Amino acid sequence: MKIGFTASKASLAQSARATLVARYGDVPLAEADYIVALGGDGFMLKTLRNSVALEIPIYGMNRGTIGFLMNAYHEDDLMTRLEEAQEEVIHPLSMQAMGRDGVLHQAMAINEVSLLREGPQAAKLKISIDGRMRMAELVCDGALVSTPAGSTAYNYSAHGPILPIGADVLALTAIAAFRPRRWRGALLPSNTNVRFDVINPDKRPVMAEADSVAFKDIDWVELHTEANVRHRILFDPGHGLEERLISEQFI
Repeated sequence: MKIGFTASKASLAQSARATLVARYGDVPLAEADYIVALGGDGFMLKTLRNSVALEIPIYGMNRGTIGFLMNAYHEDDLMTRLEEAQEEVIHPLSMQAMGRDGVLHQAMAINEVSLLREGPQAAKLKISIDGRMRMAELVCDGALVSTPAGSTAYNYSAHGPILPIGADVLALTAIAAFRPRRWRGALLPSNTNVRFDVINPDKRPVMAEADSVAFKDIDWVELHTEANVRHRILFDPGHGLEERLISEQFI
């Protein structure tokens, strides 16, 4: 069993990597049977993005601040834990964001794609679903589209629903909606194409983020689930994403 270890820049993660490499050996990620990522959720998302072409299962151990996607850190029995781990396959969101300078930006998001106001004025967004305009004007601090895997992150903080990991739906959630006052968002089929057009971007500039990869001063955003891309994440038995999503609703 060949393991490739990767770690965030935090001293705790770097120290753990040195200990584990000395004990289990280390190979380049492209040659590994398993990738072990040491850090928090942010580093896990970065590792998933950087290794997507490899399609190698990734097992995270928490050496950071937040670890929803991570397993508990233990130095012992790592080989056994990898062999017994449960695999979750996640399909990310693919985002295209057109800047007002004419530059087209592209990014993948495992958790969510979000649009956020850049200045003091509330954002005004037009929302289209599969080419059909569904909301002419949403006045808000922003809006986001979340996958089931990311539904307990920013989406949940914005009062969006927690989605079962196996659900073929996306959550469209407003952030501090002003008009329509009581609009709480929508649930959409996972194969939906979602488009946001920024209204009056001169006065109300908007930025777009795909899992914290940000692009400022955008004109429109389109996104959809990228069914051809597979992220393979490993969890200890009984602590997979489904269990974590259920547990999160009873805290």
